[in-house]
Amino acid sequence: MVETMGGVAMRTHIRKWGNGLALRIRKSFAAESSIGEGSVVDLSVTDGNLVVKPVTESVNTLDELLAGVTKHNTHEEVRTGKAVGNELL
Repeated sequence: MVETMGGVAMRTHIRKWGNGLALRIRKSFAAESSIGEGSVVDLSVTDGNLVVKPVTESVNTLDELLAGVTKHNTHEEVRTGKAVGNELL
């Protein structure tokens, strides 16, 4: 472990895993960043550095979703042609 100005950094090795590579993360780092086995993370490269960020999924209620509907973000009715079955019009 290495102390940095922004907190604590960790040095680890990249290992081969099947045809890809794997990064091992210490339990304390995983806990501090709220990730665990099966967590989804975003990987990106910024200025040549690999950045790993946990994906936080927010669950919205129907009321919250409907609150975002306005006349400016809805579309007109879409016609798909004449009825071909037992649709009710």
